[in-house]
Amino acid sequence: MRVSEMNWGQMETYLRGDDRAVLPIGSTEQHAQLSLATDMILAERVAVEAAEPLGVPVFPVIPYGITPSFAAYPGTVSLRIETCLLLVRDVLDSLAGSGFRRILIVNGHGGNAPVQGLAAEWMAAKPAVRVRFHNWYNAPKTWRKAQEIDALGSHGSWLENFPWTRLPNVAAPEARKPMIDIDRGRTLAPAAFRAHAGDGNFGGYYRRPDEEMLALWRVGVEETRALLADGW
Repeated sequence: MRVSEMNWGQMETYLRGDDRAVLPIGSTEQHAQLSLATDMILAERVAVEAAEPLGVPVFPVIPYGITPSFAAYPGTVSLRIETCLLLVRDVLDSLAGSGFRRILIVNGHGGNAPVQGLAAEWMAAKPAVRVRFHNWYNAPKTWRKAQEIDALGSHGSWLENFPWTRLPNVAAPEARKPMIDIDRGRTLAPAAFRAHAGDGNFGGYYRRPDEEMLALWRVGVEETRALLADGW
């Protein structure tokens, strides 16, 4: 259930019987022909669908992440690493202060990897609280399913092209884009990176059939739900 659909009294009642919460984090950045909000849309949606049957509250998605390489693409917003970590730390402190003791961070953006290290550091000072950091998009079962569908896919490609991340009246190219040199891209300044990556798709088809994407989505939701339900 979304926290936006609860009041504080309902949350207090919930906490008398459960101490789990979900915090989605994403990014606002270029995704080729897809929404600039792709990472936050996917992180929040997979979190909500995974948590709903369990009755676990999902906090509003953090919409900004660490994405300096995309700064030359208009609409991209990048946090400094220290800003992102301070923000997440403050959120975790607040959740712990409210009484949450099991927190699942559902991450939708690869650049947010430093948050995983923060979670480990934070837990060392808060031994009564457990935090799990979950990259939903490349978790083992989800990634295996993606590879079954098409071994060539990356940022801004079919891999992120769901009905809820594409935009009306924006056609996806038909071509299968060759993979860019991602390692070389990591060494480039933003303007040079844009010249290197072009439209922002790192490689692969821009779109695959919806039945394949929905099958991939189901695996992602189920894998996320399993983490939230078990092993705490």
